[in-house]
Amino acid sequence: GANQYTFHLESSDEPECVINLIRDANMKVGLAIKPNTNVEDLLPFIDKIDVVLIMTVEPGFGGQKFIQNMTQKIEFLRSRFAYLDIEVDGGINPQTAELCAKAGANMIVAGTSIIQSDNRSKIIQEIKDCCIRSYKN
Repeated sequence: GANQYTFHLESSDEPECVINLIRDANMKVGLAIKPNTNVEDLLPFIDKIDVVLIMTVEPGFGGQKFIQNMTQKIEFLRSRFAYLDIEVDGGINPQTAELCAKAGANMIVAGTSIIQSDNRSKIIQEIKDCCIRSYKN
């Protein structure tokens, strides 16, 4: 079964209640934010969660262009919360994965760049290699 549940901060008027429900189900808690959400909006919940997901595109459909200034949110979180898992999703390819890893992301979600590749195992390995080479912890 599942061991982690991630929800968007913007989706709930009572995120702390959602966090508690997830914890009551003995699951890890992930909290996601959209590109236009201020990263500081996460701070009241940071000690109650395990993962932050920074959306690096506007959620909704695959194949969007990576929003580069999202790396500033990653850097902000990593500089303050070394223990926190920081995940990114949206517009991820080897180059953008490297940018995110350099900023401090340690969890990478890649979809379109893999699915549309003629050599999926090669692109997966390239993304992995970029992350290992570049991860800033």
